[in-house]
Amino acid sequence: MTTNTGGYEHHFIQTNGITLHVVMAGPADGPPIILLHGFPEFWFGWRRQIPALAQQGFRVIVPDQRGYNLSDKPRGVAAYHLDELAKDVVGLMDALGYQDVFLAGHDWGAVVGWWLAVHFPQRLRKLAILNVPFPTVAVDAIRAGNKAQQRKSWYVLAFQLPWLAERGFQQQNVGEGRNILLRTSHKATFSTAELGVYEHVWQKPGAVTAMLNWYRANLRTFLTMPRPSPGSIQTPTLMLWGEQDQALGKELAPPSIELCADGRLHFFPDASHWVQHDEATAVNRELAVFFRGE
Repeated sequence: MTTNTGGYEHHFIQTNGITLHVVMAGPADGPPIILLHGFPEFWFGWRRQIPALAQQGFRVIVPDQRGYNLSDKPRGVAAYHLDELAKDVVGLMDALGYQDVFLAGHDWGAVVGWWLAVHFPQRLRKLAILNVPFPTVAVDAIRAGNKAQQRKSWYVLAFQLPWLAERGFQQQNVGEGRNILLRTSHKATFSTAELGVYEHVWQKPGAVTAMLNWYRANLRTFLTMPRPSPGSIQTPTLMLWGEQDQALGKELAPPSIELCADGRLHFFPDASHWVQHDEATAVNRELAVFFRGE
């Protein structure tokens, strides 16, 4: 099914045994870019990038990842393992007829991007990572005694608690989701109207549990996954990092990009974790230049 709203195409596409809601924009024959959102956003988290990249001639493809908004929300923690999340994206490429794509991910979307670069490198032309280290880099920093990162990562453990985490998120009618965004962003990052859009999505049946299951399904994976050697990730990679991130220290970025044979890192000193919102014009420019190969 396809509809057109506000200049965007809205598709429902079957992939990996589920159906994803996918927003598309730009010329149908343009070079494909997939944008992957993170927690607790949905396709709307790329609203400042979609029109800019479409105007540059790219075919912009932005799914609600599984568990979010209008996409399917399968039951059970195992349904949200990174293997399944990556297969969703690969299946989406197959359904759309693309052998490979440009891909950008923020937060959990960036984690999926890293996973694809390791396990499905042939499907990526280039990869852009926004404010997320390679998973083992964060784990190693915590194990090595990085006290600041240990304090910042407490919420990952809190999210493991069944039903208690849901209750905390849903207090005051999903007010904790609003608080998460407000605590970790600048004052002007999210408007009142935009927060209302997010809250509407979080109230969908099963949405909060599905979002939290991303954390529950993958903590053990992060703790046990192999450590890549420097330069072993072959996909050309750009990292964009807001230095005011309250969840992830900027010291995690350099050792992550060192894992890439062809990597570049750009810091935004004044941006928060939500760098694509805080520095939308600059992020759009960096993405377009990188994906065009300039």
